Amino acid sequence: MQQLPKRTGTPFNRRRFLRAAGWVGAAVTGGAGAALAEDIARLPFDNGERPLVAYPQKRPLLRLTSRPPQLETPFSVFNEGVITPNDAFFVRYHLTVSPPQGIDPDTFRLEIKGKVNTPREFSLAELKAKFEPVELVAVNQCSGNSRGFSEPRVPGGQLGHGAMGNARWKGARLTDVLNACGVAAGAKQATFNGLDRPLLPTTPDFIKALDIDQALDGELLLAYEMNGEELPWLNGFPLRLVVPGHYGTYWVKHLNEITVLDEVFNGFWMSPAYRIPDNSCGCVEPGTTAKKTIPITRCNVRSFITSLADGAPVRVGETLTVKGIAFDGGYGLREIDFSEDGGQTWRAATLGRDLGKYSFREWSVPFTPARGGTLTLKVKATNRLGQSQPLEPLWNPSGYMRNVVETVRVTAV
Repeated sequence: MQQLPKRTGTPFNRRRFLRAAGWVGAAVTGGAGAALAEDIARLPFDNGERPLVAYPQKRPLLRLTSRPPQLETPFSVFNEGVITPNDAFFVRYHLTVSPPQGIDPDTFRLEIKGKVNTPREFSLAELKAKFEPVELVAVNQCSGNSRGFSEPRVPGGQLGHGAMGNARWKGARLTDVLNACGVAAGAKQATFNGLDRPLLPTTPDFIKALDIDQALDGELLLAYEMNGEELPWLNGFPLRLVVPGHYGTYWVKHLNEITVLDEVFNGFWMSPAYRIPDNSCGCVEPGTTAKKTIPITRCNVRSFITSLADGAPVRVGETLTVKGIAFDGGYGLREIDFSEDGGQTWRAATLGRDLGKYSFREWSVPFTPARGGTLTLKVKATNRLGQSQPLEPLWNPSGYMRNVVETVRVTAV
């Protein structure tokens, strides 16, 4: 049975929290108390050097930017277990005044407004007391996870494979909260806004939108806990939207405002940002642009080898267990296939415990190197719809949705 990480945090203390807020404020502006790099990681693409930096409630993570903080999970963490610990979970912000400081959970309110019969505000305590608490294990993955591997190179954060994580989220169903306000007839979408803010008034606020049918489908959560603890500050404290199966751009952090609309929302972060080519692969020929685009939505199929890194030594004739993780956008995985000869032949891996259709799924397979030299290992996942992974990487101008069959080369001696 997959065990959740042991609780290492302490009960909420406002004074401690505000001290931490000031500490991060200094860190992101480079002032006194700034986080110090403990080491340098080198990701396998151009300009891939990243300092490993510890922030409040976080172990050292790979820092891409400091203002706002963008922190990537070291890939070795994914071999520790299917659940990603809170202190290792990646961090992604868009706006300069992030994360918001001085949030008081006692005075925090979630406002529901727009095309509802009864506009209301809910305190955090009311969300916990008035609505059934629901738990869900789900992957949160940045749309640009693995962007750094794009060839030709594309603009945006040059991320490795660590802008993803899998957690047990707990909160109120979004549909329950919306229904308590009475969604009005003719509603088309709901928008979601958080407490993070742009530095300049000309910068668009980070607001996302979902169709009202999806908002009411019963799977989306207003989460206030993560792996049995309060949400970490850098992961959305005190409340965030959880949109299982969908890319993290919709998982709005520090959520404090939901507006129901009778029209389609076309704010900057829905159009032109976070869009993909409107075709079955979400891709175009390298160096070209799509004639038509649509908003990015559901995660595609991915799989990784986690127990071996490039260049790892293995012994000829000695059997070892290769392990890894796989996931998709919520249809569930049907099979995982492993190749030890660069994709010429494949054999089935054993699937680990199923924590739900939105979770990482562990897999394992025995491997006995038959010869010396460099061996090319690959893994490929297929979901219950028959969707799988391409052998060659697909490309789009934003570097979104990479899901190529990944490769690890080991040295047999």
